[in-house]
Amino acid sequence: MKILVCISHVPDTTSKINFVDDDRAFDKNGVQFIINPNDEFGLTRAVWFQQKEQAEVTVITVGEASCEPTLRKCLAIGANRAFRINLNPTDGFQVAQQLSAHCKEENYDLIIAGRESIDYNGAMVPGMLSAHMGYNFVTNCIGLEIEGSTAKAKREIDGGIESISCELPLVIGAQKGLVEEKDLIIPNMRGIMQARQKSLTVLPPVDSQIKSTISKFEKPAPRGAVKMVDSDQIDQLIDLLHNEAKVI
Repeated sequence: MKILVCISHVPDTTSKINFVDDDRAFDKNGVQFIINPNDEFGLTRAVWFQQKEQAEVTVITVGEASCEPTLRKCLAIGANRAFRINLNPTDGFQVAQQLSAHCKEENYDLIIAGRESIDYNGAMVPGMLSAHMGYNFVTNCIGLEIEGSTAKAKREIDGGIESISCELPLVIGAQKGLVEEKDLIIPNMRGIMQARQKSLTVLPPVDSQIKSTISKFEKPAPRGAVKMVDSDQIDQLIDLLHNEAKVI
């Protein structure tokens, strides 16, 4: 079985975010980047299939050379090989087109992508990739088993969990629950050394369309000052909640 895991190179949630060029571009200076958490859940599940089913696990990202340390970490976690499509992507549609061009050459049985990235939260790429490929698609996936050519998946829905059975090939949108945080693989020294010997191939981008552009970034408004009210001033508290906060 051939598995592809799509990887996003995203800022660590602890990083301080700033924008430049009149708030039209993200400032990467001093920002620590990590594997998108939803992608890491998917990669861990893929490595389990590798160990159980002798699957071949490939990782891929659409990005510039700065993404390569993230791909090397994926190789240290257990992926067999890595690809980087050499393009600074503009929108999700463009990313899906680039990924689908590669996938059509490789004929993967299972494509795992995070349901969304934690930087833009678009939740678009897995669905668009499945549409480009004509593959079955399950998003918000929290459980996956493969028996022969049949996949049995579980996904979160409003108010419950839905169980699905479909045939491969399949694209899934992974999230926490596909594996738990405690099951994530921390690369050891042996894995890090082996990752240096594994294949990381840089691919040229194909012609693609851009369907959307970013006009401006805007930070959330800062929190207002806290107003303290003595515990015996109930009438004042009610007045503030009603007339100022307008929550009652």
